[in-house]
Amino acid sequence: MQPNGAAPLNCLWRWVLPECWGPLGILFEQISPYWFAYVGVALAIGLSVLGAAWGIFITGSSLVGASIQAPRITSKNLVSVIFCEAVAIYGIIAAIVMATRIGYASVAESDPVTKFGGYALFAAGLVVGLSNLFCGLSVGVTGSSCALADAQDATIFVKLLIVEIFASALGLFGVIVGIIISSKATLGGDASAGR
Repeated sequence: MQPNGAAPLNCLWRWVLPECWGPLGILFEQISPYWFAYVGVALAIGLSVLGAAWGIFITGSSLVGASIQAPRITSKNLVSVIFCEAVAIYGIIAAIVMATRIGYASVAESDPVTKFGGYALFAAGLVVGLSNLFCGLSVGVTGSSCALADAQDATIFVKLLIVEIFASALGLFGVIVGIIISSKATLGGDASAGR
């Protein structure tokens, strides 16, 4: 900070530096790290379920519409709906893993380890939630295309199913990154004790 209280000029481009935070940094210091941790858990599960619902909506509407022309596609194209539902399960698994990192307050909330834990769980929840949101969207669009194409030509179903599997892997990558981020986080207890 400059003597007159203004942020340095280079803060326009380097706003992530602590000396550039100013009042915003003071605001974040006043918020409990437990709030960040619980919002991270909520983002992980909430955005994942939203992505799954969105994908099921896209896939299901195309599947029902295409099955009018070709009723044979209804049973084998349900695998697309299952892939969409797996996205919600990814979010639930990540949220459970993240919630186990939150313990009772045995140290002050201003402790740097506790603050790091809260911010890390928030970041992990954001990564898991956003990756599963877009994974559900991509699986839904791919499943919709698979149902429509299968109604026209049954020989290309397996090829499109492989593309759908790759789209589903995006959410799994987000869960892995979220678990890696949250593995170093601990709030209110000893990390070796599972909290």
